[in-house]
Amino acid sequence: MLDDFTGSRVATQEEIARAVAVASGRAPADRLLTNANIVNVITNEILPGSIAISGRLIAGVGGMYDDADAVESVDLGGAHVCPGLIDGHVHIESSLVTPAAYAEAVVPRGVTGVIWDPHEIANVAGVAGVEWCIQSSERLPLTVWIDAPSCVPSSLVETSGAFIDARAISDLLAHHAVVGVGELMSYPAVVGGDADALARAYLGQQHRTTVNGHAPGLTGRDMNAYVAAGVGSDHECTELDEAREKLRAGMFLMMREGSATRNLRTLLPLLTGEHRDRIGFVTDDRLPEDLIRDGGVDHLVRIAIASGVAPATAIRAASWNTARYYALSRRGAIAPGCFADLIVLDDITTFTASTVYHGGELVAERGKLGRKPDAPEIEPRVLAAVRDSVRIGLDAHDRFALPVDAGPAADRDVSVRCIRPVPDQILTTELRLTVRARDGRVAADPDRDIAKLVCLERHGSNGNVGVGLVTGFGLRRGAIAGTVAHDHHNIMGAGIVDADLEMAIGRLAEIGGGFVVVDHGAVVAELALPIAGLLSQENIVTVASKMAAVDAAARDLGVTMSAPFMTLSFLGLPVIPELRLTDYGLIDVRAGSVVPVVVE
Repeated sequence: MLDDFTGSRVATQEEIARAVAVASGRAPADRLLTNANIVNVITNEILPGSIAISGRLIAGVGGMYDDADAVESVDLGGAHVCPGLIDGHVHIESSLVTPAAYAEAVVPRGVTGVIWDPHEIANVAGVAGVEWCIQSSERLPLTVWIDAPSCVPSSLVETSGAFIDARAISDLLAHHAVVGVGELMSYPAVVGGDADALARAYLGQQHRTTVNGHAPGLTGRDMNAYVAAGVGSDHECTELDEAREKLRAGMFLMMREGSATRNLRTLLPLLTGEHRDRIGFVTDDRLPEDLIRDGGVDHLVRIAIASGVAPATAIRAASWNTARYYALSRRGAIAPGCFADLIVLDDITTFTASTVYHGGELVAERGKLGRKPDAPEIEPRVLAAVRDSVRIGLDAHDRFALPVDAGPAADRDVSVRCIRPVPDQILTTELRLTVRARDGRVAADPDRDIAKLVCLERHGSNGNVGVGLVTGFGLRRGAIAGTVAHDHHNIMGAGIVDADLEMAIGRLAEIGGGFVVVDHGAVVAELALPIAGLLSQENIVTVASKMAAVDAAARDLGVTMSAPFMTLSFLGLPVIPELRLTDYGLIDVRAGSVVPVVVE
């Protein structure tokens, strides 16, 4: 069990007593923000007034405080002030950087808190990976809460690097940093009454906390069964009717805008008076270049305001609503006793932050952090758990061959199942194609946009290899491969030539994981991710630059996908319809079983 601690996520009795004294006028405020237009996300009003700050807490709000009540006074000149934003569901691993580097990207934009479901790193390193996430998130100008990963692995048709059972999840929930059960991804198991899946859902009731959902396209009786199990939210809605049905069933609706999943504009019509307290904004997965260009959950607030949503309502969906859903003490609003996580805005309509306060401290101005976060203290055993995580054998022969069952002729037409990614979604469809088998094997066909797809177990467990076909990438030659593969994080590769796939995978083992592009037997671009094969230790600008070079190299091979490695990483996720590839083979998600590539 993880050791508990008294960290920065809760207020102490002494802090509260001091705030009471300041609020009542018996002690001066440490800082007074005057001449402000305060966004009240509780009542959806914007009111003039001052904000008295005592240490990390807001002591008082309103027009009754003046300069005489404070040690320091800051005249905001009529600027709008709103609560710091809270991203209600994010996988920091998708940023490809450490929590400190992630904070450097999002805090200056007004994101002062996130709910991190670290099931990516947990699928590689287990509970020790979660410990790494917690320890790496201390001493930041960003409050990081953790959802205990519930899907390690996400299904029984994949090999992950670890297994976290219901007892381990329960132990994690006892830790002060952990605020809920992470997304319960295997919804077919829940709906089907699987005892282990239901036990994980029941942990919410046992610990009086949230259980988060992951149920793309789930409606009707199956949706009712999922909710009845105790699942309280969903961030996978892509259609209005689906989202409305889940709201009616009592679910907290998380509207998402990620790098590969862009659902916010479709769902925004539901952000009305009737539903405004049951909706939160989340990013889920955002790549480095998107974080640098658009930001984190602040990007969703801007989209909502530009789409006609009242600013207070849009901000509320990224602060107060999320804080209440997770029962985050003293968070999400500008009110007495709340933490002084504040954004001073140059322009509320464009939602541009001029200064950001975290726990009463000025931490960012004009898009820059005031100082770099202190280096985290990470236990050696925890650090060891996330290192040297790419363990594969390289001596297998013909492991990427796709043979056709013996028949009357070595060369003949055969029918095959082919994965086709849905643009701007993480859904896939199954496409039946007729291809020419030669010498008893099916090969890639760049002229028809058919590439070989492989999934290779990389945790040193069994050496499994799954082989399939994918269309929609546009590959003309070479191969791309990476160790980011939701959620098992085995190696996923797509290529035209098997030898190039072999080279790309071998290089991933040498650099400890990441992304690699190979062309004509040579590595032409790479991004090393040595922390669990998922994260870099470099800053986000450097990582974004290297990621851009990798993407450019993929485009030079003919790739037409806007985010090819993000798309590739989701092709191995066997809990989202329709067809996926894991190290077990080709997976029919709805059936939950392995199916043959060649169907004759």
